Amino acid sequence: MRLRIACVLACAALLTGQGKQTFTGVITDSMCATANHAQMRMGPTDPECVIACVRAHDAVYVLYTGKEAFDLSDQKMPEKFAGKKVTVNGTVDAKTKTIKVESMAEAK
Repeated sequence: MRLRIACVLACAALLTGQGKQTFTGVITDSMCATANHAQMRMGPTDPECVIACVRAHDAVYVLYTGKEAFDLSDQKMPEKFAGKKVTVNGTVDAKTKTIKVESMAEAK
């Protein structure tokens, strides 16, 4: 019986997107969520465009995995990784598509 309850709880956590996960992608902003800065071009480089969009247009930092964009709970740490490929560890809220960031590092 205990095993059955544990299995049900584990499955529920997976279905709701909870549990620590690792994501790899590019730090961009919600205005250029697919990391294509050609239209906005708020600076001469992608990192400068990302930072400018966040500061000037109330955009938020997001992680673009190549398929989907996730908002990031930590909005200070991503600035130093703007426009770069990173690995983020954390838990995702599937309803809001937000990663609760535990750690972030430049990807190799």
